[in-house]
Amino acid sequence: MQAHTVTAATLDQAASQALAAGLRGEVLRPGDAAYDQARAVHNGLIDRSPAVICRCAGVGDVIEALAFGREQRLPIAVRGGGHSVAGNGVCDDGLVIDLSAMKGLWIDPASRTIRAEAGLTWGEINVDLQRFGLAAAGGYVSTTGIGGLTLGGGLGWLVRKHGLACDNLLSADVVTADGALVHASADENPDLFWGLRGGGGNFGIATSFEFRVHPVGIAVAGLLMHPLERAQDVLRFWRDWVPGTPPELTTGSMLLTAPPAPFVPPEHQGTPMLGIAVVWAGSPEQGAATLKPLREFAPAAVDIIGPMAYSDAQMMADDLWPRGACNWWKSAFMPEVSDVAIDTAVQRFHSTPTPLTCVLIEHVGHGAMNAVDGHATAFPQRSSPFNFLITTQWDAPAAADGAREWTHDTWDAMRPHVAAQPYLNYIGDEGADRVRDAYGAATHERLVALKDRYDPHNLFRLNQNIQPTGR
Repeated sequence: MQAHTVTAATLDQAASQALAAGLRGEVLRPGDAAYDQARAVHNGLIDRSPAVICRCAGVGDVIEALAFGREQRLPIAVRGGGHSVAGNGVCDDGLVIDLSAMKGLWIDPASRTIRAEAGLTWGEINVDLQRFGLAAAGGYVSTTGIGGLTLGGGLGWLVRKHGLACDNLLSADVVTADGALVHASADENPDLFWGLRGGGGNFGIATSFEFRVHPVGIAVAGLLMHPLERAQDVLRFWRDWVPGTPPELTTGSMLLTAPPAPFVPPEHQGTPMLGIAVVWAGSPEQGAATLKPLREFAPAAVDIIGPMAYSDAQMMADDLWPRGACNWWKSAFMPEVSDVAIDTAVQRFHSTPTPLTCVLIEHVGHGAMNAVDGHATAFPQRSSPFNFLITTQWDAPAAADGAREWTHDTWDAMRPHVAAQPYLNYIGDEGADRVRDAYGAATHERLVALKDRYDPHNLFRLNQNIQPTGR
């Protein structure tokens, strides 16, 4: 089935009115008061105008909306938290199935499991879990939706101790392309369950997720910041130190422009700096002892590391990626952090085009993610201990050309130092070859077979797409 181009004017009026009458949720079309807000996603660079938005209240709405999209032969975008840098949660002249109002959460503290509807964010989940001294493994930014992150793998602050978000997925409910609601777990539809853990939104609309959660409670977390002239020395120390740290510690280094925040001394505000962000998910006393060498290696201009609720720790980076800023990202896993890679990244950051731009190296390995067999899930890239990421952001339209040019030049300079495999949650629309690179030949071949079974006509294609055979 091929989609065809529609506009608000050509969409079947009677059918859309019948859809609105049959849903518990809201149906929005161009001209409605809430339409512009509903079509906006986190990345301000994305400006798309769907013909209709279905803000679903439950699984029944999802099934009805999907049937409408099939019957009207519309392009279909599925939106959860709206954080996809590629803007996959919205489309032009098509249907958006918006899950963001579906926020049911069931917590079983005794079994340390939860069931969460697809509209929840990691921050919303972890605020409630904090009351029980528990935490969910997913996300560096609390406003990220649980669905897209999990389906694409799911790096986060607990990755070294408890693995990826998808490694903690126990089951999911999925509306497939033919409108059926199926349950996927290790025991029921295990092939689909394998594909959901890293294969993205290619096989259906996941409406709820069952996760394993973990005792965390009070974390030791925060940020160290050093002037850029010390960055190379501090980065070399950090690179050599983190492989030997316990898996309770997850850290990331970032080159950033210091914000005008109260914790930044006035003389450093607005200057390029190196930040080291840390989250320790273990006993506070052991965390303080583990972090001592990092804090004592060189005097930091900013040291705001201390005990805090894990739900607060997960929010500490939110302001670095504000909603509505224009985003242009490049990313790949990083087998090692060489001296040349460090020098190149720091040298390139001297000419950073905007104050919102960050260059990050995340330490994701030497822990639980690596302990999972690469064939056990559809997330095979488990050997690289680091991940490299450029997040170029800007507000002023006049900054766009220079920001993109700097990003491409910086990426070209760093490519010799990173792997071919990207983390798909961190990239834009870079084409089918890049998707294949992310999975490798064996996993991609298995995903194509799964796509042939569950979505042979590629109804779900507005994503990091696995194209079915013959498409």
